[in-house]
Amino acid sequence: MNRILFSLIAVFFLSAGALRAQIVTGTVTDASGNALVGVTVFVKGTNNGTTTGIEGEYRLDAGNGTLVFRYVGYTTQEIDLQNRTSLDVVLVEDAQSLESVVVVGYGTQKKKELTTAVVLVDEKDIRDRPMVSAAEALQGKAAGVQVVQPSGKPGGDISVRVRGSTSVLAGNEPLYVVDGVPTTDIRGLNPADIATMTVLKDAASAAIYGARAANGVVLITTNRGQENTSTVRFSAYTGFSDLRKTVEVLSTRSYRELIDEIIPGSLDPAATSYTNWSDEVFGIGKNQSYQLAFLGGNDKSRYMISTNYLNNEGIVRPARFDRYSVRFNLDNQAKDWLKVGTSINILRSRTKDTPDNASSGRGGVIMSALNTPPFLRIYKKDGSGQFDPNPFQPSWENPVAYMEGPDQESTDSRLFGNIYAEVALLKGLSLKTNFGADLSSHQWDYYLDPFRTNYGRDQNGIGRADKSNTSTWLWENTAAYTTTFGKNNVSFLAGSSVQKLRWSDSYIQGNDFPADVSVTTLNAANNVVGDTREEEWALASFFGRVTYDWESRYLFTASVRRDGSSKLAHHWGTMPSFSVGWRISAEPFMQGIDFIYDLKLRAGWGKNGNQEGIPNYARYGLVSYYRRAQTNPLSGPASVQVTYGNPDLRWETTAQTNLGFDLTLWDGRATLVVDAYSKKTDDVILNVQLSNSLPITTIQTNAGKIENKGIDISLSTVNLVKKLKWSTDFNISFNRNEVTDLQYTDVYYFGRIYSNNQDVAIVREGLPLGTFFGYVSEGVDPETGDIKYKDVNGNGIFDPGDRTVIGDAQPDFVFGLTNSFSWRRFDFNFFFQGSVGNDIYNATRIDLEGMFDSKNQSVDVLRRWTPNNRYTDIPRAVGGGNTDNVRNSTRFVEDGSYLRLKAVTLSYNFNTARMSRLGISRLSVYTTGQNLVTLTKYSGFDPEVNAYGLSATELGIDYGTYPQARTLTVGMNVEF
Repeated sequence: MNRILFSLIAVFFLSAGALRAQIVTGTVTDASGNALVGVTVFVKGTNNGTTTGIEGEYRLDAGNGTLVFRYVGYTTQEIDLQNRTSLDVVLVEDAQSLESVVVVGYGTQKKKELTTAVVLVDEKDIRDRPMVSAAEALQGKAAGVQVVQPSGKPGGDISVRVRGSTSVLAGNEPLYVVDGVPTTDIRGLNPADIATMTVLKDAASAAIYGARAANGVVLITTNRGQENTSTVRFSAYTGFSDLRKTVEVLSTRSYRELIDEIIPGSLDPAATSYTNWSDEVFGIGKNQSYQLAFLGGNDKSRYMISTNYLNNEGIVRPARFDRYSVRFNLDNQAKDWLKVGTSINILRSRTKDTPDNASSGRGGVIMSALNTPPFLRIYKKDGSGQFDPNPFQPSWENPVAYMEGPDQESTDSRLFGNIYAEVALLKGLSLKTNFGADLSSHQWDYYLDPFRTNYGRDQNGIGRADKSNTSTWLWENTAAYTTTFGKNNVSFLAGSSVQKLRWSDSYIQGNDFPADVSVTTLNAANNVVGDTREEEWALASFFGRVTYDWESRYLFTASVRRDGSSKLAHHWGTMPSFSVGWRISAEPFMQGIDFIYDLKLRAGWGKNGNQEGIPNYARYGLVSYYRRAQTNPLSGPASVQVTYGNPDLRWETTAQTNLGFDLTLWDGRATLVVDAYSKKTDDVILNVQLSNSLPITTIQTNAGKIENKGIDISLSTVNLVKKLKWSTDFNISFNRNEVTDLQYTDVYYFGRIYSNNQDVAIVREGLPLGTFFGYVSEGVDPETGDIKYKDVNGNGIFDPGDRTVIGDAQPDFVFGLTNSFSWRRFDFNFFFQGSVGNDIYNATRIDLEGMFDSKNQSVDVLRRWTPNNRYTDIPRAVGGGNTDNVRNSTRFVEDGSYLRLKAVTLSYNFNTARMSRLGISRLSVYTTGQNLVTLTKYSGFDPEVNAYGLSATELGIDYGTYPQARTLTVGMNVEF
């Protein structure tokens, strides 16, 4: 009996052990037999899962349940094991079958049913590419989107233009909507958290956002947890950067010879030392990032928690950017009829600035590195030594003083996110409420010591502090209904939105600090002044959309939004749109044409507004109050009107027509998307000139029209699918910008250059924004050594009437080309990006070739005009502050076209089968080079430049701008 009982117990435990230890292995491939890496494989109803390796292999202790195979872009499959221990699976491509879902305004649509111009940038375009700003991911990746990094300074702004510029004053950046919350600032968003970026390019797709969508809309969704998975991801990278190109300037000997021509006998014979100021200013930058994320969930709840630290130190001290961020995303199916969730992003950043875009005499570090006389020395720690010997004392100070003199830092804290609840009332009918918040604080502190710089000595030290707080609240409610009858599919959306922003700021400044330089608090300063400001605006909106399709063949979408803005006296405006589509490939007569996988024609029209750049109180005349005199505080406040109000001011409206087609060939091996558009912007806001006899000489009003026309083309191909895989993505964008009408004032001037005190940019009817205006240089007169300027107006004399159009900063086209290769465990991709046909006004050369004062000059002046060298392109040395030879002219206009190897990445994916005991399901290491090669004729540091930042009128001007750097980075990604 005991023997029988023992046998039964043994059989029981052996059977139980066998059940627990039932291991399932297999591979996952696509329809062509190619291994799929990173496919999520899990047992349905559990958190037990893994991901496939580099050969598509997986191994899972699965018992005898149902396996779920999930992969982005492919149809999810569920397979009952039925006691099998080996299971190979072929996944069907969902994206190529056009069933994939694309995020659109306030919802989603199937890719095949889109009737508007939309472009998607997803996680694969961001992975293994170190980025500080999420906007960098759009550069060269999205047709119709021009991305320019005006400066290489860490944490700097990035200019994004969707199908050209539409405004002079009201802003040209797109609206960003991050997980349902609109914003105009994504500098704090961690790129590693992003799942997709969808650009709504035409008015028909963006009109659902109404008065904020004239410049396009970028919808950003962040990573979220997946059902029945539990994953830990860690990634890290570190890298170094340096200056891509140098600008050569004169040695001490050559400089002395030049100064002897300008100011004979002015230099002390002892002034023979040499300091290479470029070596002192330009150094090695550093960057590093560490990301830890937890993702997972079950059939009821899904979560994602990520933390990140990023540090970017520039190639010119003290510029650096540090960011700490935490993100928490949660989606919970509380009831069968109720879904709730949240997306919260908390971040803090610190920024140190390096002054640039300024002359050497006004604190510009880059210009100072080029212009500072080479015999000057770096000051000692007590501030002495830099003027010995120096015949120009105290007019010169070195660039290191500009770098190290100011002690300054900006600190920004931000909480950004939303909570939502969605109720399913009936079949196809749902209600959703979304509450969003964007709370931020900004603190800037500045102290300039009293000994390193002229300005600091004159002021006996100066301190400044600025503090601001911004709060934005959003409440949106939508109702959506979807139904099908026969072959007809209809969906309706109706909603309302209320958003309010409040901003407050306090600024204080003081000088005359104590002799003890360790005392930097503003409480110790004399002559303290300051001001406070507070502003707010609100936007109320109602919107709706209807979509219809018949058998996914004939498509129609229409939307309308009515916005009311507190900024305007006439609050309300209506923005309608419609679009249609015809999937020709779904017609019966196309069934025999096998090589055409999908063919769709699209057409749309819509109208959007632009309220972003309108002053919050534009309809009112603003008054500034101040104390009459510090010596007589009892005299009471005084006031002065600073603007005229305009009760008739309207927001700018842009009407856009779009025609396009989507063509997919050979079962998805090639996809071509072409769009042609026309954007016409009315009521462009300008500062119209009034009489000079008035106390205020301009008023802001609607006084112009701007038009953009262009073509966007993108082509994606899968070239090889065997052991060596190769795919290519190419896009190119053509845009023509023109100011078609100006009222009241015929011409507007922008872009004043400090050294010659002349404006170089012009806004005039018939010209594009970013047009350069000046004289036509005819070279050096061999008799006088001066520049000859063309007599354009033919009156026989040289006068301002000879100025004309001398250049255009708008490119003929911009493009991007990405090639991706995969072989065994190696991945390799390179990304080229470029711009063709744009001019750059190189104002840096004015100070480097002018020879009108004691600045050091570039080596180009070695071929300057002299009585013994009459035939040359460089005029004579003049001195005395004479700037006749450096007037704004064609002499300083250069071809800004470039082709850049923006990024090249080599990665290796380890075989994690041997690492399963450590819990590692995926491990890869990579190295990335950025900006390694730039082909250009431009003579400056870098052709991707704009001294005026995000300006739409002052484009392509280089004046001592912080240059882009070459960067080499190594990193790793590991998944548990």
